[in-house]
Amino acid sequence: MDIYPIKKALAIADEQGLDLVEISPDAKPPVCKVMDYKKFLYEQKKREKALKSKASKVVVKEIRFGPNTDDHDYEFKKKHAEKFLKDGAKLKAFVFFKGRSIVFKEQGQILLLRLAQDLEEYGKVEQMPKLEGKRMIMFIAPKKK
Repeated sequence: MDIYPIKKALAIADEQGLDLVEISPDAKPPVCKVMDYKKFLYEQKKREKALKSKASKVVVKEIRFGPNTDDHDYEFKKKHAEKFLKDGAKLKAFVFFKGRSIVFKEQGQILLLRLAQDLEEYGKVEQMPKLEGKRMIMFIAPKKK
């Protein structure tokens, strides 16, 4: 391979006060471009930052129930859940079993399924109720507008 075109390109870049940047080193012959490298890096960083800011951040809101949560408390928490889903946040609803209340697993599951049914116009169930230790957890994702 001939080195003279590279020297000539370097001379052109130096004459203009810019840098010779290798764009595609694998190509035959290698592809180079005369540009201001610092400015190129700055604009590349700026583009990446803009893309990063447009990426959506997933917010997860939690609502906690007991296995024997009464109707008034349930309705109160359901209203909050509706608001969270309308705002576009994911919902993590869970029933926490204290002490011997673990014997009421069915009641906890019924409570979470009832919540899912009440909120089906605002979101869809992402994960059905599942027992993890002393918690029965269910995830609901908001519906797209």
